[in-house]
Amino acid sequence: MDKILIIAWNMIRRSIGTFRGLMVFILLPGIVVAAIISLTGGMAEGPATVLYANSDTGAAGRHLITELEQAGEYKFEPRGDEAALKEATIKQEGTVGVFIPAGYTAALMAGDPLQINIYELRASESSIMMKMKITATAAQIAEAAHTVAAASGGTGDMQAQLAAVLKQSEQHNVGSTRTDYDLYPRQTLGVVTGMTLMFLMALVTSSVSQITDDRRGRTMMRMFSAPVRSYEIALGNFLGSFLVGMIQILVVLVLGKWVLRYDYEMPLFLYFLVLAAFMLVSMGIASTVAGLIRNPRNAGMLNSLILTPTCMLGGCFWPVSIMPEYMQKLANFTPQKWAIQAVDIAATGGGWNELWMPFAILGLMAAVLLAIGSAILRPNEAGIST
Repeated sequence: MDKILIIAWNMIRRSIGTFRGLMVFILLPGIVVAAIISLTGGMAEGPATVLYANSDTGAAGRHLITELEQAGEYKFEPRGDEAALKEATIKQEGTVGVFIPAGYTAALMAGDPLQINIYELRASESSIMMKMKITATAAQIAEAAHTVAAASGGTGDMQAQLAAVLKQSEQHNVGSTRTDYDLYPRQTLGVVTGMTLMFLMALVTSSVSQITDDRRGRTMMRMFSAPVRSYEIALGNFLGSFLVGMIQILVVLVLGKWVLRYDYEMPLFLYFLVLAAFMLVSMGIASTVAGLIRNPRNAGMLNSLILTPTCMLGGCFWPVSIMPEYMQKLANFTPQKWAIQAVDIAATGGGWNELWMPFAILGLMAAVLLAIGSAILRPNEAGIST
């Protein structure tokens, strides 16, 4: 055990024992991830602003705006007329603009409804949801107008009757019970987690570079000539890289939680465990690849051969669900996919009865890769000189 700890300490000292190593492997990834948090996840997700102009003097236009406001998902700001609404939408003062034309109520009672104009500078989730709500509410108003017109037989003040019906419907005496309590993680949490995983896995390159340098300089051969076994050398390098990764994780979490006040939507120790499990797999990959690489110049190819493809397949840059089916199946072989899945489960309130699977798969990946790395490390061989 002492031999493993000595090798691990030497790995830590060489990685972050200098000012350059401390900046590259600890401070820089922490600052970059903190910047991503501040630009995406750190921003408050307030309600979208909806601009509206109601030129209708009847009850239908007023009822439409009232129903949309009662949803509580948007912030409504009035504008004087259609021209002012268009100008404000172009200036991006709101996400979407809604214009109710004059005579909208009268046209409904006549059975020839007018079109509600919706203005948007670019399509977004908020604007699409607003269109759906307007369509559904306008259909309900039209149905109420048709019922009032049919019941009155065309006699009496039908607009007053419609106003009474709409006023009563605003009381919402009959409704439904909501069972969707928004128990799903924010999209920004996936972005933050994906970028964090990418920077943690970037340590693989540094670990492999140091191991190949030891082989090229025959340092590993001299270690092996002493009473040190191959698995002890592999475990020492594994443990050293893992501890450097733990320091990096702590720096990222401290910056995100206590400096930027970012809400990870789960206990911080659980988020730490997910990242630590992923780091175990990354170190297993480092040990395996280091045993395969003999030329130190090939270590730089890891970014293009391992880091980037696995991050793309694992969902670090976009959700796995939007990829083709065959790529979703390939994603099951990447540790990023299971780490992000564990974060999603924890963020939605899932317990260990659900979390055990991603943690078990990450642990199995780490054990298999470390065993392979120990078997193929071959410290008695020298690398190709550059």
